[in-house]
Amino acid sequence: MDSKADIAVIGECLIELSANGTLADTSTLNKYFGGDTVTTAVTIARLGGHVSYITKVGNDGFSEFILSSLQKENIDTSLIKTNDEQNGMYIVSKTQDKKEVLYYKRKTAASKLSIEDLNEDCIKNLKLVYSTGVIQSLGAGARELVREAFKLAKQNDVMTAYDPNYTSCFMNSTDTKECFEEIIDYTDIIFLSLKNDASKLYDVSSIDKVMTYLWDKGVKIVVIKSHIDNGYYTGYNGDIDFTEFYNTSKAIDTTASGDVFNGGFLYALTNGYSPKDAMKYASVVSGLQTQNYGAIQAIPYKSAVMENIPV
Repeated sequence: MDSKADIAVIGECLIELSANGTLADTSTLNKYFGGDTVTTAVTIARLGGHVSYITKVGNDGFSEFILSSLQKENIDTSLIKTNDEQNGMYIVSKTQDKKEVLYYKRKTAASKLSIEDLNEDCIKNLKLVYSTGVIQSLGAGARELVREAFKLAKQNDVMTAYDPNYTSCFMNSTDTKECFEEIIDYTDIIFLSLKNDASKLYDVSSIDKVMTYLWDKGVKIVVIKSHIDNGYYTGYNGDIDFTEFYNTSKAIDTTASGDVFNGGFLYALTNGYSPKDAMKYASVVSGLQTQNYGAIQAIPYKSAVMENIPV
């Protein structure tokens, strides 16, 4: 592991095949890489953070591409293990009228993650560990790995951050809620979508009620993304702050903007920003990403972010 790593991200790196046009009509698919936690990890790295990625990669024709792609983003891959399963994949196509996404995630390499992939020395020396409900949904082993990593972090005063990232494509609300409930005692920071997480998992649409519920459970920082209010709420120490989405008039592609926001927030928080200021910083990072096409391709670098931070 990179001895300078401050943040470890537990997740799955997927192969992305994208088409400019409908899947029915296209004759060419462009190869890239992606995934919710990968997007967050790349964001942290492009902002100058030191991040290690924890996953399993399959020994198929894409393994070298995945590892080299992460390394080119200055992400430490020393904790990544390989096995003989296939790598997960998704195919995405975009037109002016619609977007199609197809996932292929059964029996993937990352679904074989287990507690044996937990490096205790790594966790103890970090500032923060991050994961999502998507990773827990891969299987019992991955679920146990996230739980034990968070537990170990808590025991060693290492911050933990979590996003349920509920999606009905390959998760159900009951399992997603159970996954979070089993790690809530070890969670310091949680990111929620008001529409997809708070309302569907907890049947709650009130910002105050969501904040109070999670504070009472011991979560220190609660971040809620609300498209209804066109902005972010951050709750900390009993106070709730709000900032609007950044420059939405220029947004052309919001794919994975929530994952990018998470990366910006975690980078800022682990570099001395207050939760309120981290929210403002992350809103700029996410907003800039939406002004170009491609989830990862559009993630800005630190220089661009600093040029757009409001004075």
